[in-house]
Amino acid sequence: MGNGRRESGSGQLIRNTSSLVRSVRGSRISIAVLIGILLGCIFAFFFPHGFFFSPPPPHLVSKVGSTQCESSERINMLKSEFVSASEKNAELKKQIRQLTERLQLAEQRKDQAQKQVLVLGEQHKAGSFGTVKGLRTNPTVVPDDSVNPRLSKILEKIAVNKEVIVALANSNVKEMLEVWFTNIKRVGIPNYLVVALDEDITNFCQINNVPVYKRDPDEGIDSVGRAGGNHAVSGLKFRILREFLQLGYSVLLSDVDIVYLQNPFNHLYRDSDVESMTDGHNNMTAYGYNDVFDEPSMGWARYAHTMRIWVYNSGFFYIRPTIPSIELLDRVASRLSSEKAWDQAVFNEELFYPSHPGYDGLHASRRTMDFYLFMNSKVLFKTVRKDAKLSKIKPVIIHVNYHPDKFPRMKAIVEYYVNGKQDALKYFPDGSG
Repeated sequence: MGNGRRESGSGQLIRNTSSLVRSVRGSRISIAVLIGILLGCIFAFFFPHGFFFSPPPPHLVSKVGSTQCESSERINMLKSEFVSASEKNAELKKQIRQLTERLQLAEQRKDQAQKQVLVLGEQHKAGSFGTVKGLRTNPTVVPDDSVNPRLSKILEKIAVNKEVIVALANSNVKEMLEVWFTNIKRVGIPNYLVVALDEDITNFCQINNVPVYKRDPDEGIDSVGRAGGNHAVSGLKFRILREFLQLGYSVLLSDVDIVYLQNPFNHLYRDSDVESMTDGHNNMTAYGYNDVFDEPSMGWARYAHTMRIWVYNSGFFYIRPTIPSIELLDRVASRLSSEKAWDQAVFNEELFYPSHPGYDGLHASRRTMDFYLFMNSKVLFKTVRKDAKLSKIKPVIIHVNYHPDKFPRMKAIVEYYVNGKQDALKYFPDGSG
């Protein structure tokens, strides 16, 4: 047993010694690895290009230069791509804005439809004979100030009861514009605004303390606005008026060849989407009549009855901020942008054409203004000035729409109705001469 213990002790000693030898060997290897790493770091620091580095030959230097040129070309290409991307981005923003407007209009349509359902949803029995009245006045749209915040702030200051007179003008009509706003001021109408189509009119209005609004640049509209004649400028108003309606304002659209003698807002009914002056000159032509068409070859059925009315004047009308009103402006503006047409003809076609196969008519309510109060120049020069009773009537406005010599006739109207000069209208012919 003693020998066994000694053998056991010596075996343990041998094992411990072997372990120590292995540990020492492992340490030497680790030390050698560390020394190698340190030497590598030192050589890398002092000889970054290696022991056998030599400068690149000239042809390689030229390649470096060419690489720099390629980089310059690449930069220019990237700049060009950036500009192109920016333009595409601007176009996408424009499309997004247009889609947003359509979405807002669709939401407004939905809201108005819901209101109509609330109004019409509850069924009623018809009342006694002669007492039944249909729904005439469409609800107004929800105002959306985001459409044009700058215009919204202007309208907040000048509008009265969310109503405003609006006229478009460029330098071609400066003389008439002065007569226009001078008489508006004289009557004491506070809620009017000139939409200036060039800088000259903007400055002219500012000098004369006339409320003026200059639109943000829009090349398509501005080019027509600056140089266009009466008809060209007239066509712009349907696009421009849309923003006023979206902001929730009723607009009395006015051409500048109009003399104001009373405040028109005191003579409006406000029961329709569109309330317009007429080109008619008597009760029949202004308010409608049964016109019989005679075709003898038809024998017994030779007489065909037709309903006729003379057109509304697109240079003076009151329009409420309703969905049918905005749809009217959109329809007219769309057609004028794609057709060679007179804006007044298109305005009336969209207002009066009924729905028929292939066409959905506009469901807008309309009212014709009193043609003696809202008078056109045919009524004045052909009839009123020659009639002792009618000449004593004081119109609300007179629109010189039937005559090309507008400015002298406007001044004569002021002389007659404002300054009391009885023969001021005497020397003008009935027509254009």
